[in-house]
Amino acid sequence: MNIIETHDLRKSFKTRQGKGKPQVVEAVRGINMVVKQGEIFGFLGPNGAGKTTTLRMLSTLLVPDAGSAAVAGHDLLREPGRVRERIGYVSQAGGTDPHLTGRENLVLQARMYGMDTAAAQQRAAELIRAVDLESFADRQARTYSGGQKRRLDMALGMAHRPALLYLDEPTTGLDPQSRARMWDEVKRLRESGTTLFLTTHYLDEADALCDRLAIIDNGQIVAEGTPDTLKRQIAGDVVTLGLESHNGAVRQARDILNGQPFVRELHPSDGQIQLYVERGEEALPAILRLLDGAGLAIQTIALSRPSLDDVFLRKTGRSLRETGTD
Repeated sequence: MNIIETHDLRKSFKTRQGKGKPQVVEAVRGINMVVKQGEIFGFLGPNGAGKTTTLRMLSTLLVPDAGSAAVAGHDLLREPGRVRERIGYVSQAGGTDPHLTGRENLVLQARMYGMDTAAAQQRAAELIRAVDLESFADRQARTYSGGQKRRLDMALGMAHRPALLYLDEPTTGLDPQSRARMWDEVKRLRESGTTLFLTTHYLDEADALCDRLAIIDNGQIVAEGTPDTLKRQIAGDVVTLGLESHNGAVRQARDILNGQPFVRELHPSDGQIQLYVERGEEALPAILRLLDGAGLAIQTIALSRPSLDDVFLRKTGRSLRETGTD
């Protein structure tokens, strides 16, 4: 069963720079996708790609300019109230009241969804145990660390037991320990039957968590599938060469290697060349001989299997690691 279906979903914004005429920016340019019930679905892309705009439309916070969508069995445009009853939303900014305790925040959230006081207190206690908030649940939220706040944010999103939980960049700014803990919470929620839709620009996060994902760039989906399926689209191995960036070495190496029979693709950048080759362990000695014969010094070299970043590079011509995602 599909819990989200979108058809040609679009959203534009008017912006004004200085005293010039307003310009129209197409943030989302015809999104078509399906999210299946019970899966972790990832939206992977750099900042500004359209991830959050799409998420805000699917959570009824923004009205699409065009297109249609069904969310949790309800029409996004005709039944926004019914959609909101079925979803939870954890934004990048979070939704806690810093002057209330964690427990008070959870009780308030449950009350806003119609629970009486006793039921809200019981639900708050359940969530405190579920996301391990016991040791600080009765402290004011303003005293929480970043990881503690994100766990409370996730509990708030789950207060009314939604069928679908949106997580917008759930681990941005967290330390590695808090990030790993958040991953565990996401997996635990999926095991309990919740469908999760998360946006991220972290390649390892998408690879580790998502059953399926869509790669979005410039407001359009450029690839969709399981992480393994997407990576299998790129056959062979990846050789990454680090070269001196200021003496023309990259250009010379490109000219030497381009057209070699073992090179399928070649992508030069500042101080680096990335090659997609057949049988990397055999191609590597040949690459070294060719560059050494031309007097080019290699500073670093790496041989690896294709990654999601390689998929992004293949689809967009850019590396996701180099698109200013911080």
